[in-house]
Amino acid sequence: MTNTILITGASSGIGKVTAKLFHDKGWNVVATMRNPEAEEDLSSLDNVLVTRLDVTNDATIKAAVDAGLDRFGAIDALLNNAGYGAWGPLEAFPLEGIRRQFDTNVIGLLATTQAVLPHMRAAKAGVIVNVSSIGGKLTFPLGTLYHGTKFAVEGLSEALCYELEPLGIKMKIVEPGVIKTDFAGRSLDFANDDSIEEYQPIVQTMMAAMAQISVDNGSEPEVVAEVIWNAVTDGTTTLRYTAGDDAVEYLANRKVVDDETFIGGVKAQMGL
Repeated sequence: MTNTILITGASSGIGKVTAKLFHDKGWNVVATMRNPEAEEDLSSLDNVLVTRLDVTNDATIKAAVDAGLDRFGAIDALLNNAGYGAWGPLEAFPLEGIRRQFDTNVIGLLATTQAVLPHMRAAKAGVIVNVSSIGGKLTFPLGTLYHGTKFAVEGLSEALCYELEPLGIKMKIVEPGVIKTDFAGRSLDFANDDSIEEYQPIVQTMMAAMAQISVDNGSEPEVVAEVIWNAVTDGTTTLRYTAGDDAVEYLANRKVVDDETFIGGVKAQMGL
């Protein structure tokens, strides 16, 4: 029987590349996104179901899971990939923007996981992969909201492994570094308030630094897709997987330095 994976945020970047990889490896794919009518590449592939799923809308989560089960009979793996980054001074964010960041990156991930778990529990098997980030282990300036969500993903995923492993369900966390996707484009919500003059030096410095990092130093999304494939199929109970040479370097460095040294190094790197 052919295995099936459900992927959130499959319209572009890591999600889309991963959907294509699993299809090429012979899996059925439920490729979900907020606007499936705009998708053409994945819709043309056999054994790929493109359907709507907005992680902030519970009804669409249930409908997508039901559609995947109706089409393929099972969901053997879940990739919680949908998300975006909210950056900027905390004072500049309206409360609705704060809620949207956590609703998408954390609550939506939990809701999608909840929707899939009964089927995996009944099957006594399954793999759940949550896309975190190096930003779930270390921080950069103006990332209060984004890092808050990714630190949450790290903690909830680690805790989930205790309750899911006895049921035959494996929990995995993938931690990419900087990836060449549209994260700095439509997947970035940057808030600023020019009237709060005290924050403007760090805002201008970080906007320039983020643009440079995103363009020049990222790994291809295919790198992450291969790590996700390994996490789903390696048969181990390994919890964390890094993706990208920079991720390996950053996380190794963070483990061996104290807070003052690390924060000082980031300030120097960013010119703060």
